[in-house]
Amino acid sequence: MTSSLDTRPGSPARSGATGILLAGDIGGTKTALGLYSAEQGPRTPLLETEYPSANYLSLGAIVQEFLAGTELRADRACFAVAGPVFGGSSQVTNLPWLLYEPDLQDELELRSVHLVNDLEAIAGAMTILGPGDLHPLNSGESIAGGARAVIAPGTGLGEAFLVWDGSRYRAFPSEGGHANFAPSTEEQAGLLLHLLKLCDHVSVERVCSGPGLVHIYEYLRESRQAPDSADHAAAIQANRKDGPALISKAALRPDPDPLARAALELFVDILGAEAGNLALKVLSTGGVYLAGGIPQRILPALEDGRFMRSFIAKGRMSELLSRIPVWVVALHAALLGAALVGLRGMSESGEMSGNVPIPGSASTAPSAPSASPREH
Repeated sequence: MTSSLDTRPGSPARSGATGILLAGDIGGTKTALGLYSAEQGPRTPLLETEYPSANYLSLGAIVQEFLAGTELRADRACFAVAGPVFGGSSQVTNLPWLLYEPDLQDELELRSVHLVNDLEAIAGAMTILGPGDLHPLNSGESIAGGARAVIAPGTGLGEAFLVWDGSRYRAFPSEGGHANFAPSTEEQAGLLLHLLKLCDHVSVERVCSGPGLVHIYEYLRESRQAPDSADHAAAIQANRKDGPALISKAALRPDPDPLARAALELFVDILGAEAGNLALKVLSTGGVYLAGGIPQRILPALEDGRFMRSFIAKGRMSELLSRIPVWVVALHAALLGAALVGLRGMSESGEMSGNVPIPGSASTAPSAPSASPREH
């Protein structure tokens, strides 16, 4: 994993190494950039800024604007990308950006650039989180060395997992969010049939993401399953980009909009069921983490028991799932993970000294962080 953090053979020499890493979380909605040093570590950026991704033609344009605002100079970069990474290249999901490590290295005049899948970065970050970084939905009982699962609804739906290899936890990405949506109730079956009229493939991401919440809202409105506000519906149609935030806010206010509330409840049902599916597929006895932008914003809707009821509703496997810890991640994990991967690579290559934590490194498999109990 550290090979692409080494200077590319034959590339122009970069002089005056600074020991500073540029890390980024490249998403369909926002791009977050930060500068990091080994001395401060991945949890303490020297500088951090967010940019609206769609307002820029390329990642390079964002990075150049970011670096123009500081006298700090990075010599290497690690970017967590919302999309699969193959051979140092990635087509960013939900953005018309094709990223290639050598091209970025030359454009940004860096010693090296490393691309990593954003969910792999998020999963890696889980290994250095403490109780204060997590909000428990189910205390459960974490098994030392047990696999851990990460599910992250945001602009899309990301899924990843971690496996203990005998000395450390290793993170693996997936594209599980693009697997078929499998409804578990008549209402969800109706949603599937509704979406099949609009597209050939209905992935779980299409109903379990920010845009997915809008799809659910529109389905319930068209099927008249809850009373709607014409003004609220018109606001969402006029600004679909902010539709997920408008729906969730209307659903969680003291006097909730009935249709928005129904949409959010169905969303939580689907998220709980998919998180349970992932937990079964990787047998995540070490715990399940809800990351991404949405879980933090809809925390009250996740705490009322609906999520956990859907999570454990797996027939003969329900008792097993009821023992698995589940947490909401309460920080920007993708950027933290990118910084962790980048600093670790620089440390292992012998380029810098400093206290850079190695995820999950131990002679004995660790348990997941403890947190104050909260069970449903």
